[in-house]
Amino acid sequence: MSPDLNLLVSMDALLQERSVTRAAQRLGLSQPSLSAALARLRRHFDDELLTRVGNSYELTALGERLAEQTSLALSWTDRVFQTRADFDPEHSEHEFTLVVADCHLPVFGRVLADLIQRQAPHVRLTFQHSTAQFVHRASDQLRAVDAIVLPQGVLVNMPTLQLYRDRWVCVISSDSAGRPLDREQLSGRPWVFAYQHPFSALSTMPRLAEEGVRIRSSITTEDFLAVPHLVRGTDRIGLMPERVARLHPAGEGVTIADLPFELGDLLESLWWHPAHERDPAHTWLRHMASQAGRIVERS
Repeated sequence: MSPDLNLLVSMDALLQERSVTRAAQRLGLSQPSLSAALARLRRHFDDELLTRVGNSYELTALGERLAEQTSLALSWTDRVFQTRADFDPEHSEHEFTLVVADCHLPVFGRVLADLIQRQAPHVRLTFQHSTAQFVHRASDQLRAVDAIVLPQGVLVNMPTLQLYRDRWVCVISSDSAGRPLDREQLSGRPWVFAYQHPFSALSTMPRLAEEGVRIRSSITTEDFLAVPHLVRGTDRIGLMPERVARLHPAGEGVTIADLPFELGDLLESLWWHPAHERDPAHTWLRHMASQAGRIVERS
């Protein structure tokens, strides 16, 4: 079977929807057309891709692998056809996609969105949620998006731009505040972590261990904004970047704790794939991101 972009689109719909009927509806095509496409794909890959289990269909092992690869391939294809020799922000309808943690959205994301709206009113900005899986495969995943926001020290061998500084702080329930947390309390109380990654830049474990603190982790989440809600009214200790911790409304049951030592700084940065380096639209995006970072730094 020779390469066929239309067949790639059909395969993506079939693997995502796991149904010939729903895939046909999604693409606005007839069901026989999608059935024929599925038959061609099965012959090419020598695999069923979709198998009936009871009243529904499930992906085969190969189908599972192809589902992710197909989505990435289509994302990269879309980016190819968006590329232009120059970039006119005032009239462009370009779409930029940034991968961010939820703590970046109210701090950096809002500032960037406002800057872009003023200078490029027709440009679209999409934020995708950062995950450990994306970061582990960043060298491949960054081909299909414009950039990811992560602290320095997480990625290597990727172009980067420093945005703004932050620092780790602990948050506790207001009714348990009153005096600095000592090492005994830090070791004895349960903790709430977001993104408990093995990456040193996203982990305070080494610093806490240096201070003789033995961590008893009770909750892990991929949402920094959820940490105060998981701490309020309990004896838990939550860990957050300071800028987002200070966005939590005062008087709503959570406060930043005083510690006998500093937990460490974060240098939040923009990272992108080298393939985007010379793209005029991406160059403009980086300029906007740099401006947004300076605004956050001054706030």
